[in-house]
Amino acid sequence: MPDSLVTGPAAALEPEPITAVPLRRPGRWLAAAVLVALLALFVYGAATNSAYHWDTYRKYLFDTRISHGALVTLELTVLAMLIGVVLGMLLAVMRLSPNPVLRSASWLYLWIFRGTPVYVQLVFWGLFPSLYKTIDLGVPFGPQLLHLNVQSWSAPFLFAMIGLGLNEAAYMAEIVRAGINSVGDGQREASVALGMTWGQTMRRTVLPQAMRVIIPPTGNEFISMLKTTSLVTAIPLSTDLYGVARTIYGANFQPIPLLLAAATWYLAVTSVLMIGQHYLERYYSRGVSRQLTARQLRALAQVHEIGK
Repeated sequence: MPDSLVTGPAAALEPEPITAVPLRRPGRWLAAAVLVALLALFVYGAATNSAYHWDTYRKYLFDTRISHGALVTLELTVLAMLIGVVLGMLLAVMRLSPNPVLRSASWLYLWIFRGTPVYVQLVFWGLFPSLYKTIDLGVPFGPQLLHLNVQSWSAPFLFAMIGLGLNEAAYMAEIVRAGINSVGDGQREASVALGMTWGQTMRRTVLPQAMRVIIPPTGNEFISMLKTTSLVTAIPLSTDLYGVARTIYGANFQPIPLLLAAATWYLAVTSVLMIGQHYLERYYSRGVSRQLTARQLRALAQVHEIGK
């Protein structure tokens, strides 16, 4: 029976509609006002401080040398992360392997590269031509197959890429290992029951499911790698973003505006990467959340109408 036709005692027992009053939170507004005031004071103080040399900042912000340095930094980040991801996955699989030799080799690699600062590692890569003047590969007590004269190399970008990539592989190995361990044992047992080997189980069953756990921290590592490239001055590499800014302020003796210009480029690139990371995480998290989307709700409503 429609509610409009209900009369008599039944209508009198219906509760009155509740008028909801929002809870007042003056503390939030007070904290927001204080933060806005402090931010305004900082911006005003920085804008009126002549020591920042804002004219020099505007002059070099879109300088071709700075923009080219940003491109070199991005290339170095991508290549180093590619080495780190591929080698990190291999190290993670070795760490979980039933072979004790592979497990020990992986543990030793992680112990060395995670236990020493990346800047120190890059210094050693910068001194690589002094440590190894030549590299000879061949059969022991037999013919020589390959001879490399390291002294003739002049490739700081190559050494920087290798140094950053090998260091990143140690951290990516732990991320991949955590993702693999997040997959239930039942998935492995089902793969073994189907006749898959240990390698096939990892490649076809475990790793695809572990990606939703691996992707978010990998995105964070990618953004962190972009900023870590500023340490390649230890090689030394002077064509990256920070290296170019350092070269310019070494000539005009104005480090503050050049560092601000470099920081602006770092911030812009990381902002774009954070947006890409957001959409990548959303793609790999499909089916995990229990909250239904609008399309799923409409489909359920249609099924309910058909059932009537």
